[in-house]
Amino acid sequence: MKFLERHPMIMIAVGVIGISLSAIFVKYSDAPSVVTAAYRMLWTIGLMIPMVLGNKEVKQELKGTSIKTVALCAVSGIFLALHFTTWFESLNQTSVASSTAIVCTEVIWVALGFSLFLKGKITKAAVGSIAITVVGSLLIALSDYSAGGNHLIGDGLALAAAIFTAVYTLIGNEVRKKLSTTSYTFIVYLFCGIVLCLATWLTGNSLLGHGRSAVIVGFLLAVFSTLLGHTIFSWCLKFLSPSFVSASKLCEPVVAAVIAIFLFGEIPAVLQVVGGLITLGGVLVYSRVETNGKNT
Repeated sequence: MKFLERHPMIMIAVGVIGISLSAIFVKYSDAPSVVTAAYRMLWTIGLMIPMVLGNKEVKQELKGTSIKTVALCAVSGIFLALHFTTWFESLNQTSVASSTAIVCTEVIWVALGFSLFLKGKITKAAVGSIAITVVGSLLIALSDYSAGGNHLIGDGLALAAAIFTAVYTLIGNEVRKKLSTTSYTFIVYLFCGIVLCLATWLTGNSLLGHGRSAVIVGFLLAVFSTLLGHTIFSWCLKFLSPSFVSASKLCEPVVAAVIAIFLFGEIPAVLQVVGGLITLGGVLVYSRVETNGKNT
């Protein structure tokens, strides 16, 4: 574990792969978006319970968590639930490339919130690298949009999902200063699951009767995209800035687009390829800026 703490970029890479599979898995679910999201969280909570109950330190930490901290985790869970629901529905309205590219503009909202509300400082070089990644993501979205079809609703939902997850990330950056990754994510996921179950009921849907695909997709999302994705990024917040963690997620549209080529035959256009290369380039530049900043 000490090795990973000294080299958190390894975990960033694992997290990117995990979240990149999310859009792919969602495409295979026949259930409504809110139900798919609920299955994801229910599986996640179920898988985490043994880890929580079997760890005395975590149980002790949870018992000693202040009401204020729990409240912040609850708000974080609510915004995570909003993110999952809006983004999953976005994937039903537009392509994997377009949706993942737009949702990754999260970095803009995180950087803005970090500087305005958390009194964080972002260098000009960091702002420039963020701008590069955003331009790359927008080129991917533009290419997909120009191909035809009504993507406006899907694009708008993806943008809303980006803002929701930015709030989740910013709150996590503050709470992680007081809680371990396991305790923080368990509380957040618990509230997120409760919100999604309530949303399922309020929208007139049911958790039952959607076939095996929804259950299996929920399990895969829980393991790969949540535990090996969001949880890892939450862990990384202890060692890297929230802006960099969010910028790293901009690799998602590139990885997801490559996977979609083999599974769905979605051959990217030239503009999408160019946008993907620019996105990766921006993340690499930001990584160097962040590393140099910590070493000075």
